[in-house]
Amino acid sequence: MTGAQEFERVLDGSDKNVASFEHQKVSLIKRIQHFLHSTPAAVPLIVLLLAIIIFGIALPGRFFSSYTLTLILQQIAVVGILGAAQTLVILTAGIDLSIGVIMVISAVIMGNVAITYGIPTPIAVVAGLVVGGLCGLLNGALVAFMKLPPFIVTLGTWNIVMATNFIYSANETIRDTDVDEQAPLLHLFAANFKLGSAVLTLGVVAMVLLVLLLWYVLNHTAWGRHVYAVGDDPEAAKLSGIQTKKVLLTVYTISGVIAAFAAWVSIGRNGSISPSSAVTDYNLQAITATVIGGISLFGGRGSILGTLFGAMIVGVVSMGLNMLGADPQWKVLLTGVLIIAAVGIDQWIRKVSV
Repeated sequence: MTGAQEFERVLDGSDKNVASFEHQKVSLIKRIQHFLHSTPAAVPLIVLLLAIIIFGIALPGRFFSSYTLTLILQQIAVVGILGAAQTLVILTAGIDLSIGVIMVISAVIMGNVAITYGIPTPIAVVAGLVVGGLCGLLNGALVAFMKLPPFIVTLGTWNIVMATNFIYSANETIRDTDVDEQAPLLHLFAANFKLGSAVLTLGVVAMVLLVLLLWYVLNHTAWGRHVYAVGDDPEAAKLSGIQTKKVLLTVYTISGVIAAFAAWVSIGRNGSISPSSAVTDYNLQAITATVIGGISLFGGRGSILGTLFGAMIVGVVSMGLNMLGADPQWKVLLTGVLIIAAVGIDQWIRKVSV
């Protein structure tokens, strides 16, 4: 064939220009929006630095001491670990209202197995971790296989676990001295060491190492990518071959184990083991740290490093206001403002045009 075919001749007079797109200037607001979208931990980090600077200026020479800053870390160790567990669940677009009472019943199990039953402490610790994992497994099974809403499921198990905690323990507190004498391993995370002029506890080290480990898992493993995918769009994740039920089951189970680990750390922090601590607001504190840390309640977006920053923000605000002698209600007010602001910023970031 030497000449053009009949259907090709009609193209001879057509326009030969190639479509091109002019480079549009991106506004500063859009650039900030894109940056925050790609770096979800940036917002809580900026807020944390601003809070430290503000209280540092308001309390010159006092707030910036190594004692104050390390004390903040010690105070948020338990909440930071619980926040890490809550982060895994919220990334799947769920929520775990039972995480605080899972921690308490795990601590009660550890204390009773080691002290009341006289079983070696390492076995008692394992027993507590197993109980936490089983509680999480129950939550995961109800959410993944029964298709029940996570809020309803964990609200129900919160009541069940709390009641079980009081029935099993008869609401009896295990004293600090008994733990020291019979099961000193339970106070492991109360041990401290000096880093220059700063004094850190093993509980703080455990919190930081756990967050770093989970950050690596979520960002550099297939399971971590599956967690984000399930939270972002479970149907699309299922169509792409991800076993969404298995992911949800493992997320809730691991969350329960982490809550039990927080129980071990809390024994070192508090000294005694009190079943009545189940009525405290550990759940709300963990959720607060997670939301302020930039983890989207709609799932599929956020960095677990942000949760650590969120817990530190609450700790800095609380410590700063205490040192200023402010009414404790100001802490509650500011926490509420931070939560609403965090959700508002998340909605704004989600509108970014990619």
